[in-house]
Amino acid sequence: MPRKAVDLEVVRELALALPDVEESTSWGATSFKVGGRMFACQAIHSSAEDGTLMVRIDTTLRAELLASEPEIYYLTPHYAPYPALLVRLARVSRGALGKLLGTSCLFIASQGAARGAKRHGKKRNPAPRRASRPSRRAR
Repeated sequence: MPRKAVDLEVVRELALALPDVEESTSWGATSFKVGGRMFACQAIHSSAEDGTLMVRIDTTLRAELLASEPEIYYLTPHYAPYPALLVRLARVSRGALGKLLGTSCLFIASQGAARGAKRHGKKRNPAPRRASRPSRRAR
């Protein structure tokens, strides 16, 4: 029995099943965000192939996926500087895509949490003030 092709509707179904995910738009394309931060979107840059999804992931995992399944995952020079991976939807399985979207969502959520903790964390205590010395005139 042939498997159902993965398309944007399947991406939507899988992404919205993740906790705290909302659908949005980024650069005029459908995107999915967690905590207001995008983790996946339609790849609309001219360097991307039609039917491609861009997901944000750790660059170490990206390298592993590119090496192990180059027929599914790829990268163009435009996306290379970012923690991003391009996915050929026509070639990825539903299970692999679901796992990748979950990983991407956690990656972005953890980055947001780390940034939030940094912004809202305890302020560093300033150095204790020393008692001021009397001015020369007061001596």
